[in-house]
Amino acid sequence: HVINRLRLAYLLELIESRLARRGRPVHGLRVLDIGCGAGLLCEPLARFGAAVTGIDAAEKNIAAARAHAIGEGLRIDYRAGAPAAALRADERFDLVLLLEVVEHVDDVEAFVAGAARHVAPGGLLVASTIDRTWKSFALAIVGAEFVFRVLPRGTHQWRRFVRPAELEAATQRAGLRSIDRRGMRYLPVLHRASWVRDTSVNYLAAFARPQQGHGSADLGGDEPSGPSNEAVR
Repeated sequence: HVINRLRLAYLLELIESRLARRGRPVHGLRVLDIGCGAGLLCEPLARFGAAVTGIDAAEKNIAAARAHAIGEGLRIDYRAGAPAAALRADERFDLVLLLEVVEHVDDVEAFVAGAARHVAPGGLLVASTIDRTWKSFALAIVGAEFVFRVLPRGTHQWRRFVRPAELEAATQRAGLRSIDRRGMRYLPVLHRASWVRDTSVNYLAAFARPQQGHGSADLGGDEPSGPSNEAVR
């Protein structure tokens, strides 16, 4: 929940700055959350007025998400299954989320390419994952799973972690371009999360699909530039 609040604030700022949506930036936005789990991020986006589709390979996650959304009076389109099976080929979204999911798939490039096909022209894809470094092995596996036990043992396999360059190469081949990258630090003892410059453990990256035609916000600029980095230390 602590990390979710940090990400939600980032997404709201990203949507407003990159999609040029002022006032109620999320209202009417088409959002796809791949690997949505029980809907932790789907629900606040739906409350802000987004048209949210959440998919997850685990049917029990989708069942829990649907039950909770009904209890909260939220209309969220939850679907169980892999993206290729759960989505129609012609479905397009303004924002596609891949949060803590690419480090669990067998073929990262194919998975990213499949997700990128659903990003509308002028739309965004945001991914968060873990870098494949010795530091991430020490902190994300030994520390998180064995020392502090904030994750069940076996949650992660170090060889599946994804280097930032690998993720960026996969998105570029899928027709997207990088606009932002930042590290994320979680302190289990203090139960706090913050953005940091170090991307050698947890990191988030944002990508944009270029415009096609008219009627979409200008993604302009050649250098990566996401939301304000004032909070990144």
